[in-house]
Amino acid sequence: MLSRRTLLAALLASVAAPTAAFSPAADTIPLWPMGVPGAGAALPVEQVVERSKVAGHMDRAVSGIAAPRMVVFRPERPDGSAMLICPGGGYRRVVIDREGFEAARWLAVRGVTAFVLFYRLPAEGWTTGADTPLIDAQRAIRTIRARAGAFGLDPARIGVMGFSAGGHLAADLAARFALVAQPPVDAIDNLSARPLLAAPIYPVIAMDGPLAHAGSRERLIGADASAERARAHDPSANVPADAPPHILIHAEDDLAVPPGNSLRLREALKARGIAVETHLFETGGHGFGLAPGKPAGAWPELFIAFARAHGL
Repeated sequence: MLSRRTLLAALLASVAAPTAAFSPAADTIPLWPMGVPGAGAALPVEQVVERSKVAGHMDRAVSGIAAPRMVVFRPERPDGSAMLICPGGGYRRVVIDREGFEAARWLAVRGVTAFVLFYRLPAEGWTTGADTPLIDAQRAIRTIRARAGAFGLDPARIGVMGFSAGGHLAADLAARFALVAQPPVDAIDNLSARPLLAAPIYPVIAMDGPLAHAGSRERLIGADASAERARAHDPSANVPADAPPHILIHAEDDLAVPPGNSLRLREALKARGIAVETHLFETGGHGFGLAPGKPAGAWPELFIAFARAHGL
């Protein structure tokens, strides 16, 4: 018989599980092994909340990430390609299962080595502020590139995928991969952070006007941010001439992040002459992930076809 105290302890453990619950240490790569830059007076405390309403189907959200890292999903037969996956969560948390591990497993079955990014959240006291997630994403691409030999990867065949606010991060990386947001700390930081291609999935793009997702905007740049600051963190306003090809996925009935966000980025990419493929599904809402069994569930195969066409 379990005591009431034992049951309570088990419940608390499931709500605030330790980092090690995600993956064995051998499958986890710290981004900053010599110390995380940009720390404020106090580090956030990592918290994990299980939100699933379906038995046997995990849906964990992580906040307070003080040790940014990647969890690696290695295929049985790696084809030399890699994808960095940036889960969403409105820059308030990182939705690690539905928009991270599930996509990583799907890619690994198809030969792609997948790296799920646990990135720092910008409103949790980091001195680098709104650029904090971008700094981690840049470092992640560079770390994958630096370790390509160990994973049997072609360092030129590394892409990025992101969902919702993670889609913003993926698009931001594809736009500002060359930004020096902090001084280099080692030789890894001298490698290119440019991805071969980018796949923002129902992404937050706009930081102003009716298209903006209020929660992401507030936590990234502040509710009262100036027009100049909003523009600096809008990927559609910062597309460089050497941006990578993009595939954009959105649902027409997305009420949280309107599909106009993807269309705004598409227009900016087209204006720069950057290859872009866009798929708008009639239904799907927001946060559909892989969307198995639903019309929007066609997008992963569309992504694979796009990735093959562009060398991944």
